[in-house]
Amino acid sequence: MASLLLHAAVLLLAAAPGGAADSPYVAWSHGPPSDPSFFPIAVWLQSPANAAAYRRAGVNTYVGLWKGPTAEQLDQLKAAGMKVICDQNALALERTADDTIIGWMHGDEPDNAQPARSGGYGPPIAPETIVERYRKMHAADPARPILLNLGQGVAWDEYYGRGVRSRHPEDYAEYLKGCDIASFDIYPVVHDRPQIAGNLWYVARGVERLRRWSAGKKIVWNCIEASRISNSDVKPSAYQIRSEVWMSLIHGSTGIIYFVHQFKPSFVEASLLRDPELLEGVTEINRQIHELAAVLNSPTLENVVEVTALDPEAPVAAIVKQQAGATYVFAVAMRDRASRARLTLRVGPRTADGDVIGEGRTVPVRGGRFEDDFKPYEVHLYRLP
Repeated sequence: MASLLLHAAVLLLAAAPGGAADSPYVAWSHGPPSDPSFFPIAVWLQSPANAAAYRRAGVNTYVGLWKGPTAEQLDQLKAAGMKVICDQNALALERTADDTIIGWMHGDEPDNAQPARSGGYGPPIAPETIVERYRKMHAADPARPILLNLGQGVAWDEYYGRGVRSRHPEDYAEYLKGCDIASFDIYPVVHDRPQIAGNLWYVARGVERLRRWSAGKKIVWNCIEASRISNSDVKPSAYQIRSEVWMSLIHGSTGIIYFVHQFKPSFVEASLLRDPELLEGVTEINRQIHELAAVLNSPTLENVVEVTALDPEAPVAAIVKQQAGATYVFAVAMRDRASRARLTLRVGPRTADGDVIGEGRTVPVRGGRFEDDFKPYEVHLYRLP
């Protein structure tokens, strides 16, 4: 009872005006760092032997450990300065004083049809089972958040992999009662179904839904494709990965998990590390996120930007943040077609030359309004002094 009261008190302190309200992680004494300069960038189920290489690429967190956590795995991650969210096994519970572990996790994709002992597949794991497991994990260690990663049914109602619960999106609000951090995965570039393939905006749709289904009360992360996975013919480009990352951030994700396994034409666990061109691109994406971490971790200003795409079939999404005396506008084209967009701000400078971050150019802001061209799925990041 005492630990639950302390947990509630920390939540109240975090919500108090002038408190450390910008970080959702202050609620946990051993959770992800609440330092504004820390933004979670993770890889899914990778060998700790590669932790130093991932650190150089800008990754700071592992999610999942194969047949772990083991003492050797945790020691390797600690030596590399890597954080981890992992299963709550007996060994991990013996190391709760170790700040290497910043969270616990459920088994992956319980919302999908589960393998049956007799062969084939049975129904998904029931939401109430997830909620009960959450209670047990929280009781064993309330000092860390619990992550639940869900499948592509979050973004795609017709996903057949949910079996008897396909076309039942109402399940997800119940699943979200069993976690502190909600995540999901859908991989549009390498997808094998035409209604999803190439439609990168499904990433943003899933993030929006998790935020809505949780009434904004859960931290939302999401998985991003960073390999060909099982598609022997197609793999995402760094440009497409950047689009998906910023779509998710602009729509409310506060953590990124890269999926880097390759299963076809041959299995490569750390395929991103074996792909110099893609690794360079992802490293640059991560560098920019870390550079903007304090901005990304600051509150999003609601209802302060109006975006008008001159082509209504090519919408542009944008958010506004203010930090250290500057106004930031992050924008992304949401369809695979070019457009020009007009952005009208209710905050920030009325007249200025806004810097387009990383592009070596400026945009003129006049009367709190500016326009810019967007290539298909292009990202522009603006800083207005």
